[in-house]
Amino acid sequence: MTKKERAKKIIALLAQEYPGTTCTLDYENAWQLLVSVRLAAQCTDARVNVVVKDLFAAYPSPKALADASPEEIEAIVKPCGLGRSKSRDIHKCMSLLVDRYDGQVPEDFDALMDLPGVGRKSGNLIMGDVFGKPAIVTDTHCIRLTNRMGLVDGIKEPKKVEMALWQIIPPEEGNDFCHRLVDHGRLVCTARKAHCQDCCLKEVCKKVGV
Repeated sequence: MTKKERAKKIIALLAQEYPGTTCTLDYENAWQLLVSVRLAAQCTDARVNVVVKDLFAAYPSPKALADASPEEIEAIVKPCGLGRSKSRDIHKCMSLLVDRYDGQVPEDFDALMDLPGVGRKSGNLIMGDVFGKPAIVTDTHCIRLTNRMGLVDGIKEPKKVEMALWQIIPPEEGNDFCHRLVDHGRLVCTARKAHCQDCCLKEVCKKVGV
């Protein structure tokens, strides 16, 4: 079985198992997702969703965050960890959005990557979830599961995993596929223990099946 053939079967099986998949960060627009993704580094999405309620209530626009001081932002986002660096990045990012893009998040991937605190994972998430464009988000679940399934071979670097997956995942499937990997990684193929007997992929996963 080629990697493309395996990927096609895995995509179909995951779609049956998790038909209503979506991003687990709460947001109403692109700039809010930018902020939440930055806060989610080394923090759970559940905690981020609690913290941003207060943050967005206090600062309901990119300009409001740009006008705030990093210290004022940090006072709210500290529970997410790394408060100083995250608040600094958020302040710089929102300031740049206001100054360069009239407060709007750019739809161009390279422009997104130029924003403070935005990496490939964040950029792909914005492109896929907000703008509906092809995207592959190589978070820890994606990297771990695609190696285990046999879609990539011992690759741990996020960008290299992303580039390898672009070769075998249809562009229109990438975004939902990655969200479903998060669902599957949390519920079945967990980092602590893979529950292979309960896995919808056990007949196609390279680690378990063929």
